[in-house]
Amino acid sequence: MSELLSSPRNPLIQTWRQLNRSRRSRDEAQAFIAEGEHMAAEALRAGCADTLIVAEDALNRYAALWELAAAQGVAAVRVSARALAAVADTQTPQGVMCVCRYPEPGAPAALPLIAALETVQDPGNVGTVLRTMDAVGQAGVLLSRDCADVYAPKTLRASMGAVFRVPVWVAEDFCAALSVLKARGTRLIAGALDGAPFYDRPADGDSVCLLIGNEGQGLTAAAMALADQRVRLPMPGQAESLNAAVACAVMAYDVLRRRLS
Repeated sequence: MSELLSSPRNPLIQTWRQLNRSRRSRDEAQAFIAEGEHMAAEALRAGCADTLIVAEDALNRYAALWELAAAQGVAAVRVSARALAAVADTQTPQGVMCVCRYPEPGAPAALPLIAALETVQDPGNVGTVLRTMDAVGQAGVLLSRDCADVYAPKTLRASMGAVFRVPVWVAEDFCAALSVLKARGTRLIAGALDGAPFYDRPADGDSVCLLIGNEGQGLTAAAMALADQRVRLPMPGQAESLNAAVACAVMAYDVLRRRLS
């Protein structure tokens, strides 16, 4: 059994606290916190966890996770409830979390389906897109650097563990990453209010990338210029636009429908 970390002021507790509160800290450490039973279990199953953290009063509840960490050679640490609360982002912590490492960076791959998000600011939208791509299967997510942080607590919760299963690429140069995909044969389809009807689009091909822009401003002109086609979803009602994650899900599932049929 590991030594108990009881003080919220312990240096290790403070380091983990910063991972849960600062993108800069996460980027510098190349690590993030997966909080709660579901996320911690997903992290361990995916082999992404470096440390399992369990509140002392929750050890019996999470004995299976403790044993799984031991079997994988993952460090397991006991902490007091006060110390864990100092790290946690939630108001009512579940008593367990993992420190996880960032995946190895790489160039975007020409998967059957990719969602490319440019300057999407809402963590819930980014996490929901991840969850949708996980459901669709054989899919990845490309993010511009100024999107909501994929490893922020709110994004992770919205992803429901999809972050451990879906390839994610964060591009310093979003248009350059799109150009790489295009050169590899991926068809770029941009959501645009002035686009052609989405359901009348030509054949998707073996690899499709759905371009989704900022919630208020849409895609930049530079990203839009790279698109093979601009499309719009039908909106016979009075709404001017759809939520970014909803629009992405509607389009992704129609791509999947065509693939399955």
